[in-house]
Amino acid sequence: MEAIIISVFTLGYLAITLEHSLKIDKLIPALIMMAIMWALIAMGIGDLDTWFDSGLHGMIEGFSFLSGEEKNHILEGSLVHHLGKTAEILVFLIGAMTIVEIIDYFDGFSAINRFVRSRSKRKILWLFSGLAFFLSAIIDNLTATIVLISILQKLISDRESRLMYVGMIVIAANAGGAWSPIGDVTTTMLWIGNKVSVVSLIEYLFLPSVVCLAVPAIIASFMPEFKGHFAPLEISAKTANPHASKMLYLGLGAIVFVPIFKTVTHLPPYVGMMLSLGIVAAFAEMYSSSRFSLSGLHHNDQDDGHTHGPVHYSLSKIELPSILFFLGILMAVAALESLGILFEFAIHLQDSMPMLGTELLGTPVSDLVVILLGVSSAVIDNVPLVAASLGMFSEPIDNPLWHFVAYAAGTGGSMLVIGSAAGVVAMGMEKINFFWYLKKISWLALLGFLSGVFVFFLTRSIF
Repeated sequence: MEAIIISVFTLGYLAITLEHSLKIDKLIPALIMMAIMWALIAMGIGDLDTWFDSGLHGMIEGFSFLSGEEKNHILEGSLVHHLGKTAEILVFLIGAMTIVEIIDYFDGFSAINRFVRSRSKRKILWLFSGLAFFLSAIIDNLTATIVLISILQKLISDRESRLMYVGMIVIAANAGGAWSPIGDVTTTMLWIGNKVSVVSLIEYLFLPSVVCLAVPAIIASFMPEFKGHFAPLEISAKTANPHASKMLYLGLGAIVFVPIFKTVTHLPPYVGMMLSLGIVAAFAEMYSSSRFSLSGLHHNDQDDGHTHGPVHYSLSKIELPSILFFLGILMAVAALESLGILFEFAIHLQDSMPMLGTELLGTPVSDLVVILLGVSSAVIDNVPLVAASLGMFSEPIDNPLWHFVAYAAGTGGSMLVIGSAAGVVAMGMEKINFFWYLKKISWLALLGFLSGVFVFFLTRSIF
């Protein structure tokens, strides 16, 4: 039974990694393998001898001696538990995505154009790298990449010159997303899963993340591609929408408010995100000329090109395929966790891997394992890798292990263009060739990743 379930997961995950070759969206194999895995577990629950209790982070003793009805009851409880934890992440992401789309509805991100006035290629490199680093910590690395590439396309007409900036934006966005609880899906997973707290996450990872970006940026500053000046395209000093700046600051402030809300109330982050979404949506409706009635939606302002109100329009623009993919992959990994496969794998790692740096880490888990996780995230989607680590390890909140996992999974994906959501969206927007990125950007990302690892070891020894 377990062998069959592992085979289904392996085949499903292989289909996910080969989505471009198969020309099948990755959400399809993710949903199919999730459903098949849980169906196999349900049909063979009576023959299972072990079960992992995610709430207690341990195996259920005497599970093999329970009756079929008792096992089914435990199965249902585990399924509801995992669905609830997954839903927390998905609802949080839906709220964040909708706020970002509301900002875009009002053309809020165009306000950033006013800050770009330099003609120096080197200054533009540092400006966009810095914007990507800090913006990704607020609105997530995927959205920050989309926004900055869109702006870059208006500034630099030469595609060959622009691609190098795009590569650096990917590195910067992933580095910036690693130290923020809302900057990357994997970091959000660790935060919502009560593995890291906001303050400790910043304490442990801000400096390593800065170094992860700074080393590639310093090296790139001396490369021929970033020497000299260019003539930027003409950009209007005024934004098309009079509420653009207000919605930009309101939306970003609302997202930043979420960690504060969680710290004060101790409620799950999605509650704070829903509050933020409600406030932003209220202002959006007031600033727009839309009005609702029982018979439908009326829109009086046709100048902005939108045919619906800001909230309705923004909800229709969010990446629902990504949401469904996360549902499938997280629930599939949850199936492996419930069977105890991830727990047994963790025990095997602890017994067989060399223990590197355990005195500083304070845990039997090898540093090498986490570094390999970071390198693997360049090839394998980091969402299931982090989901697997949540089921494998039972260290308490703010253990250095979790912060190292957040850094490795968040920044390791920069080493290949297909290794992160930021890289994939950049690949799509600029039609970046895989081997071009491997030749021009990957070595910079690798140096940044390893430099950040070294700084993390130093930071860990202090805290």
